[in-house]
Amino acid sequence: MYGPTHHGWIEVVVGPMYSGKSEELIRRTKRAKIAKQKVLVFKPAIDNRYSVDEVVSHSGQKNDAILIEKACEILGHVDMDTEVVAIDEVQFLDKEVVNVARQLANKGLRVIAAGLDMDFRGEPFGPTPELLAIAEFVDKITAVCMICGDPAHRTQRLINGKPAGYDEPTILVGATESYEARCRLHHEVPRD
Repeated sequence: MYGPTHHGWIEVVVGPMYSGKSEELIRRTKRAKIAKQKVLVFKPAIDNRYSVDEVVSHSGQKNDAILIEKACEILGHVDMDTEVVAIDEVQFLDKEVVNVARQLANKGLRVIAAGLDMDFRGEPFGPTPELLAIAEFVDKITAVCMICGDPAHRTQRLINGKPAGYDEPTILVGATESYEARCRLHHEVPRD
């Protein structure tokens, strides 16, 4: 990813679970490190699926990360020589992450955010839609539908192998035991 040379910017990578969002964030941060840029990677404390202090992709790629409870904590870690700030699972953070990303980009930093753009219901998720609106670069990537093999843009939550109902809680941190990637046709959200 090449960006502006005289100012900061925001880039956002979104898609459903199993589309490779964290893997892409890790790839971008590795390239920045190869370019000898100072990179800080953050993740919400709620995401402890594979590691407490690393961003880990479903394929097993890893990158050290700083755990945060609230988006404003990011600013306390950034210093004068920080050039790149990456934030994984951005949908789990509070809406202040939008202002934090804007502040960092305005100071000349490259901000990379990755996360779900839609919840299991197929509705906009957390602060991600607002980040998409202010980002200079957006990549919406797909997974593979577990039913038909078509491109999948949605995350299907499962409870005992069946689609979760609309009224289930929005946030449930999990992996293959709780979620599948689905296309529009095969995404189901029963309403009781």
